[in-house]
Amino acid sequence: MTAPVFLSEPGELDGDTAVLSGAEGRHAAAVRRIAVGETVHLVDGAGTRARCRVAEVGKDRVVCAVEERVAEAAPRPRLTVVQALPKGDRGELAVEVMTEAGVDRIVPWAAERCITRWRPERAAKSLAKWRSTAREAAKQSRRSRIPEVAELAGIGDVCARVAAAGAGILLHEDADSRLSSLPLPGPLLSGDAPGAGEEAEDTGGIVVVVGPEGGFADGELRALETAGAVRALLGPTVLRTSTAGVAALAVLQARCGRW
Repeated sequence: MTAPVFLSEPGELDGDTAVLSGAEGRHAAAVRRIAVGETVHLVDGAGTRARCRVAEVGKDRVVCAVEERVAEAAPRPRLTVVQALPKGDRGELAVEVMTEAGVDRIVPWAAERCITRWRPERAAKSLAKWRSTAREAAKQSRRSRIPEVAELAGIGDVCARVAAAGAGILLHEDADSRLSSLPLPGPLLSGDAPGAGEEAEDTGGIVVVVGPEGGFADGELRALETAGAVRALLGPTVLRTSTAGVAALAVLQARCGRW
């Protein structure tokens, strides 16, 4: 069984000893009941992972001796999913399963036909829920990197991301090509996206756009295709907007050699 993962504060993993405190330390000590002598992995959410031995456990504090430290390279190509806002708590479900499947960036999108709306007075709270879900799912799935959850986007923002990507993919039931066989640029398939530095933006990555339950509006389809998005079909069944993203990620992870 793999060691549990806990999120450390920035810079905490630089020395020979790391301390989990606050909410994270309380979770490790009181909820997970981590004991002295156990092996745990501490991550900083940005690619650094430290294998540690627990040296001391308090009420809400765990002291860890760092035994090994590695900087894990960011997977390439970068995978971004633009997720139209689903109904109810299905937004958090979508974030959770996409994080477990290895998404690098999630962009919440206020599509025309979304039933759910993030009203200005509640948008910050809704975004915080998505980010908290990504954080917890990253720990559960033993990731050293927490996927970015971007600010709420409009169609103009989404089109800009598609235009900057190495490949823009629009999941649509009327597509002629399946995602599993859709032509993709060679560098993306080899996992060596052009311009893919540690802090590279969308250039060279793949952006997948998932529409709302009510489907894309005609104007949205035109705008996305003008920006360079290509329609792709997942398969013969129709998925909910909250599960289409994770299905697409699974296909792309395998095709690009990340899985």
